[in-house]
Amino acid sequence: MEPLPDEPAAVADCGTERALVVADYHAGLEVALRRDGVEVRSRAADRRERTRRLLARTDADRVVFLGDLANAIGNPGREERAELEDLLSALTANVPVTVVKGNHDGGIESVIEELGVEAVTVGDGPGVRLGSVGFAHGHTWPSRDVLSAATVCVAHEHPVVRLEDEVGGHRVERAWLRGRLEPGPFLDHHADLSVEGDADLVVFPAFNELTGGTWVNVESQDFLSPFLPEGLADGEAYLLDGTRLGDYRRV
Repeated sequence: MEPLPDEPAAVADCGTERALVVADYHAGLEVALRRDGVEVRSRAADRRERTRRLLARTDADRVVFLGDLANAIGNPGREERAELEDLLSALTANVPVTVVKGNHDGGIESVIEELGVEAVTVGDGPGVRLGSVGFAHGHTWPSRDVLSAATVCVAHEHPVVRLEDEVGGHRVERAWLRGRLEPGPFLDHHADLSVEGDADLVVFPAFNELTGGTWVNVESQDFLSPFLPEGLADGEAYLLDGTRLGDYRRV
């Protein structure tokens, strides 16, 4: 699994194919923000074109949305449906798409069926496995099959780091988290779980820059996923430009 420089996306080598992986797309997020009183223009076209450019740049064989492709929990409205239709139609004109269901994707199968977009496969909450790579959104416990993969990719956290300078200024940047998958937290759910000794756990940044996120290097911030941070051993943070920050708790 190789992150793309300066992008919140990665390419996963799944054996027989290479997949462009994008997490927390949150189509239609601007609708929810405007409902909450935040005036922001729609960035639907920008998101779609960024994804199309990444697909062309990587020449991937498939696109995997690692959960929360949609934003509305329940039935998406007109604007969000239009964004989903335009996005999926543009992508499936070239490659198949896999959607791993997140907590915002409860009715995504019905929505995709109603939109009439073909070549889209929807996996369930515990995730899907493609070759040696397991994919789960991370809002619930991944399946045994996903956890048995050499690399496990999750999302949901929207990880960010708070960086300070010597004069007290600070900024917040999206980050990747990567480390060894620690099987302990998962054994209560999969007693006979077999994990490869060098299995990686990768926590993806959100593709949508408007989502906010978990400040992983601030002690008062709790993780959202039921298996984090315990499931991530020796976790390190990386900025989108590839800068290695080391132990995410000590950044």
